[in-house]
Amino acid sequence: MLNELKSVSLYSILEIMAHKAGFVNIVGSPNVGKSTLMNRLVGEKLSIVTSKAQTTRHRIHGIVNEEDYQIIFSDTPGVVNSAYKLHDAMMSYVESSLKDADVLLFITDIFEDEMNHKATLDRIKRLKCPVLCLVNKIDIKDQEKAAERLAYWQEQLPEARVLPISALHGFNVDAVWEILLELLPENPPYFDKDEISDRPMRFFVSEIIREKIFLNTKKEVPYACQVEITDYKDEGHIVKIRAVIIVERDSQKGIIIGQQGRMLKYIGIDARKDLEAFIGKKVFLETFVKVDKDWRASEGKLKKYGY
Repeated sequence: MLNELKSVSLYSILEIMAHKAGFVNIVGSPNVGKSTLMNRLVGEKLSIVTSKAQTTRHRIHGIVNEEDYQIIFSDTPGVVNSAYKLHDAMMSYVESSLKDADVLLFITDIFEDEMNHKATLDRIKRLKCPVLCLVNKIDIKDQEKAAERLAYWQEQLPEARVLPISALHGFNVDAVWEILLELLPENPPYFDKDEISDRPMRFFVSEIIREKIFLNTKKEVPYACQVEITDYKDEGHIVKIRAVIIVERDSQKGIIIGQQGRMLKYIGIDARKDLEAFIGKKVFLETFVKVDKDWRASEGKLKKYGY
């Protein structure tokens, strides 16, 4: 009996050690394709994607599970020089992702001549964990420029593996996968194997609505908006959601509502379609708009809104 217990215990230890798990954190400048890559790697649309810079505000984990590994991908806001307290909060997510990465994915693209935040690049150069430098949007006609960018980043980050990719079209993403599985440390899983993120459903609902605000409004308006889900009821055949869009000015409120409520209606219709696809059920969505003056500049208000 004792020998059998020893055998079972040894088998369990070997089984755990054969399992790989780790945090693969994604950082880079705004609008270089971090969220697009995250969604492709995870296989779910967890991060919102628009053509506007600084769309991502939070650190979002996307979890990929297989029998012998678990990868926790981490999308982060684009690295910026702070202009608001909100930017400070966003940069804190970048800082934490540099500290706890088992593997770092540094994303740039062929249009970025140099990183806009020197301090972060210096931090990346000093990291002890493996770094993959992924040069995105490589699918352009000017392949001479693409080759020049690859050589530039290899010079900037001599210890990193530099790869050309297209996050949008999936070019070379399989090669990234192979390297990640090679570099992933042996660990038991950090999360339950049926989880795809550590964020609650209300978070993703608010992000989907916020994406539609980015896509339907211009200039400063989408950056001044925050979305709060005040009610979420799953009634089996339908999910009923009440959302409040917070803005900083009365003028912004007028733009979000639009003439005769048209803009708010468009945002709601677009959001409901994506919500139904994401949740897998019919959705009844109510949207309202309120003003919370200068919320981006107040630490107290930022904490209230989850930053």
